[in-house]
Amino acid sequence: MRTVRGLRTATTVALSLSLAACAGHIVPPGAFGDYTGDASRPMPSTRPEARPDRPRPAGPSVQPNGPSVSRVGPGPVQILPATPLPATPVIAPAGAATAAQAGVLAGPPVAALPITEPQAEAARAAFLLSCPGLMRRTDSSGLTQGADWQPACQAAANVPRGGARDFFARYFEAVQVGDGRSLATGYYEPEIAGSRDRRSGYEVPIYARPRDLIDVDLGAFSTALKGKKVRGKVQGTNLVPYDDRTAIEEGSLEGRAPVLAWGAEPVEVFFLQIQGSGRLRLPGGDIMRVGYDTQNGRDYTGIGALMKSRGLLGPGQTSMQGIVAWLHAHPEEGRAIMRENKSFVFFRELDGAPQGAMGYAVTGQVSAAADPKFVPLGAPVFLSMDRQDATGLWVAQDTGGAIKGANRFDTFWGAGETARTVAGGMSARGTAFLLLPVGTLARAGIAAPVGTVGAIPQP
Repeated sequence: MRTVRGLRTATTVALSLSLAACAGHIVPPGAFGDYTGDASRPMPSTRPEARPDRPRPAGPSVQPNGPSVSRVGPGPVQILPATPLPATPVIAPAGAATAAQAGVLAGPPVAALPITEPQAEAARAAFLLSCPGLMRRTDSSGLTQGADWQPACQAAANVPRGGARDFFARYFEAVQVGDGRSLATGYYEPEIAGSRDRRSGYEVPIYARPRDLIDVDLGAFSTALKGKKVRGKVQGTNLVPYDDRTAIEEGSLEGRAPVLAWGAEPVEVFFLQIQGSGRLRLPGGDIMRVGYDTQNGRDYTGIGALMKSRGLLGPGQTSMQGIVAWLHAHPEEGRAIMRENKSFVFFRELDGAPQGAMGYAVTGQVSAAADPKFVPLGAPVFLSMDRQDATGLWVAQDTGGAIKGANRFDTFWGAGETARTVAGGMSARGTAFLLLPVGTLARAGIAAPVGTVGAIPQP
């Protein structure tokens, strides 16, 4: 989840980017030649902020923590085009590691953005849920301080019915980070067949965290390495890389890692790892929820990009569904390709809704994963994209291994066949406007916009 990735990292560039990249989403898809599922999207512990580091019957996505908002209509999923708002032309500095380094510009007035009241109310609820962490954690983007969010967080708890759009207009200002050009992919909470015990038809282990997996904070050894971490295992007197996917699938963890459950099908378990969390449909019909706990420390390789570059995917096959179909049709070749992704995710059992990297429940069609170096986790963001379903107000509550850089987002769609279809083919491009507390621009010496922008339609 991206880090539901931690539901964790998941596009025309999305599976290509994502299966190419989604933390750990945890977590974490466009025509899936761009599918960006993320196998390193982190799932934190049940304690919020423990570490900042995804079908049931068809229908609307799960809304665990607030009002529902529907970005897709009933019936078959249709991709409806939209015209993104233009970004302010700017040459973003090369190599910027944070939003502050990339630079920010004033965006349009929030009141002028085409945000619907249902979208605003759902985002308000998700924002309010994230407020404790938003005010407590250090903003690594360099844009805000915890106290900056206090007025909006206090006001969010007392918004009258029908007043959510006005709330965002009063307490936030929109900014463009860098050149503002955005790519959005999608992730979801899958459901696969599983069993708590090994039995005929259930032979694929779903591992919990290995007992000998070591996390190392390199910043504790050198200030030059602050913020950098590695994972491995002790071998003699050395710390060495942890077992990769091939070694693990060949049984190297025997006696070293508990088996949380057993999956029925290798490809489904592989994609469970990409999404970072999900549901296991047990033989008796009960549901067991699992979420990202940690990862083996190996680099994530998106297999979608590999398959596309090798000419294995034909027209119409570059969605997640197309990739899964190819892997099922070519089991031996498919296994070898999946093993080229050396990253391997370990799970823990969940009691409740999937969580994002902040340690709070994520909401389908509201939550998104972002890079915390460019977006304060918990902040609202308005995506103006070339697809209607991706356009609107989101709240950045998750991270993902493939979700890196300015204006890169992985949108969470919940559970169910609709969520699977939309997330699996999500690849939207356009402009991103980050919503920050009023006063952020003034502190940075940037003039805030006056009035409205052009003829932006009002809901």
